[in-house]
Amino acid sequence: MDRLWAPWRTEYITKVGSMKGCIFCSKLKAGSDKAARIIERSRHSFSILNIFPYNNGHLMVVPYRHVSDLTKLSDEELLDMCRLLNRTQKMLEKALKPDGFNIGVNIGRSAGAGVKGHVHIHIVPRWNGDVNFMPVFTGSKVMSQSLDALYAKLMKCSREKK
Repeated sequence: MDRLWAPWRTEYITKVGSMKGCIFCSKLKAGSDKAARIIERSRHSFSILNIFPYNNGHLMVVPYRHVSDLTKLSDEELLDMCRLLNRTQKMLEKALKPDGFNIGVNIGRSAGAGVKGHVHIHIVPRWNGDVNFMPVFTGSKVMSQSLDALYAKLMKCSREKK
């Protein structure tokens, strides 16, 4: 049997399994955006690397306010999130040059929400041919870039745009 070596997942599994409270709220209080892997903060929301990504460059846009549904956000909060989503997509285009994106929101556990109490928008870069035999035959996805390397690359692009 072949094995994939992904030691970085141990930290995620250990933390998430023992975590009390909201992962997004705790990241906001971390004290270091780099340690929390927060890419950008705006007035009402922030963008953050997904530490359990579907694909390389998978980010999320999250409101500061802990609400479970987009309908519970004010118009100002929702507009702020959409503007941050646009800036985040442009940054990913510049840094990673994907062929497309999946952008979406999962509301409720049955819809696939991993964090059901704090709404967030996923933005997942996609490349032609990025789905290969690994997910089909092994149920595994190979990630070719570490989160630290990706964070550094995105932060470089973020600084360049300002």
